[in-house]
Amino acid sequence: MPKLTGRAALMEMLIAEGVKYLFGNPGTTELPVMEALQDYPQLQYILALQEATAVGMADGYARATGKPAFVNVHVAAGLANSISGLYNAHRGGTPLVLTAGQSDTRSLMREPTLSGNLVEMCRQYTKWSGEILNTADIPMAVRRAFKAAKTPPWGPAFLSLPWNVLDGEAEVEIVPSSDGYFRTRPDEAAMEKAAALLAHAESPLMVVGDRVAQAGGVAQAVSLAERLGARVYSTGFTEVNYPTGHPQYLGTLVVNYPEMFKAVASKADVIVAVGCPVFAQFLQTEPLLDSHTRLVHLDSEVWDIEKIYPTTVGVWGDPKIGMALLTETLEQAMSGTEREAAQGRARTIGEEKQKQKQAFVQKARERWDQTPVSVERLMLELAQVMPKDTVVTEESVTARSALNNSIDFNEPGSFFGMRGGALGWGMPAPLGIKLAMPDRPVVGIVGDGSAMYTIQALWTAVRYNLPVTYIICNNGGYRILKEFLTHFYYPLLGATGRKSQFIGMNFAENPLDFVRLADGFGVQGYRVERPEDLRPTLEKALGLGKVSVVDAVIQPGRF
Repeated sequence: MPKLTGRAALMEMLIAEGVKYLFGNPGTTELPVMEALQDYPQLQYILALQEATAVGMADGYARATGKPAFVNVHVAAGLANSISGLYNAHRGGTPLVLTAGQSDTRSLMREPTLSGNLVEMCRQYTKWSGEILNTADIPMAVRRAFKAAKTPPWGPAFLSLPWNVLDGEAEVEIVPSSDGYFRTRPDEAAMEKAAALLAHAESPLMVVGDRVAQAGGVAQAVSLAERLGARVYSTGFTEVNYPTGHPQYLGTLVVNYPEMFKAVASKADVIVAVGCPVFAQFLQTEPLLDSHTRLVHLDSEVWDIEKIYPTTVGVWGDPKIGMALLTETLEQAMSGTEREAAQGRARTIGEEKQKQKQAFVQKARERWDQTPVSVERLMLELAQVMPKDTVVTEESVTARSALNNSIDFNEPGSFFGMRGGALGWGMPAPLGIKLAMPDRPVVGIVGDGSAMYTIQALWTAVRYNLPVTYIICNNGGYRILKEFLTHFYYPLLGATGRKSQFIGMNFAENPLDFVRLADGFGVQGYRVERPEDLRPTLEKALGLGKVSVVDAVIQPGRF
């Protein structure tokens, strides 16, 4: 076995794992990594000006490639800045390996400046969190981290890299993690029980989550839904888990407003959930399901099965294989009459979807010429001018519904949204996606509040010539907070007539000017305030061939 320094062993392992880019922001404890990179030009370092930006880029890259991304940040202080991005990766299941430099192990007892227990900082948001204490263990630890990240259900892993371990020497064997064979076939008895229940359903509801897309199971989801004649919803629209233009897809299931949820769920006699946590809520409300609800849950994440609600049939297995098997089993279980009924349901659902579309278009027409620009017009105009192969990312929160009603995302990999809830993903993630898909246009739709968390991503876009077009939905405040305050919190208090001053929720006193902010980073910016200027400005920005920002001033809403 060759004798290598720890830093060289790390580089060799990254190459063996197929890593092309290191996303990071360095500090003193990362100097061994930065020094070693000089001897490995096949590894490109992508510099972020803040750690959350580095993790956001890596998150986008990993989701676009379906392979673990590698991030390196600076000891406890820098790692703390990374936690928001790590939280998103954890909640959404992004395969990435986050690392941080650590102080020399011989000085840890002295509690050196900037240091801390890095492993414990990350443990609750990772599949595995560890610290390398011996140089000889570097290949094993890196291999373990990559294996953990890419084993379904996907998720992040963390490694602490002490300075002296990277500078030490040892005989090492450079062997990457195996490709792995992770598609677990569900139990046949569970398939038969689920099929028996679903075959006789008169109003089935199908709910899909991101582990459908991660398993490559979109086509199987369509086949299952069509066989059932089921209404289809997403738990949260963050990837293309079902073609949004399909006649049976009706949008995102809203779980934080019980009345809206129950308006959908009450129509179902059986719910089949695939690749998602079942109705995890942000807000405390009454239970969404009662013990009489018949629920079938197929997932690769065994912890999510029956985590909250009683489950009639819980099925642990690969979503793609499981849905294919369930569809085959249904073919045998359903009678001719039941198949005809499913086809009739599908036609009725398609008609319902058409009415939804017509209502959205009618609303857009009514607000078409209003100033400031309506969010409906912004998204419909964008849909008209975007190249067909554009990849769209979204962290616009309150503009999300208009986006989903304006653009159909039918191909996996054509859309990526923020997940987990920690803001700041929307600016850096498109850059990672552009690195993964250099031949496709990338448009990042970001709310004005969200953009300010990681606005420094514009510097990285210029530095590495990543031509992303950013559309900033500038409504002058934190509209989502206003909506929750008005439509949830006040009714909860029994104070529906109260008028809020929206303290801490407005930027109007000191408006955000994203054109000037963009100019400070050397980025071309455009501001749109009048509806008639919207389309030509979007066309100009999309055709620029380099990073650009469209500061679209949109209606703030009425509360």
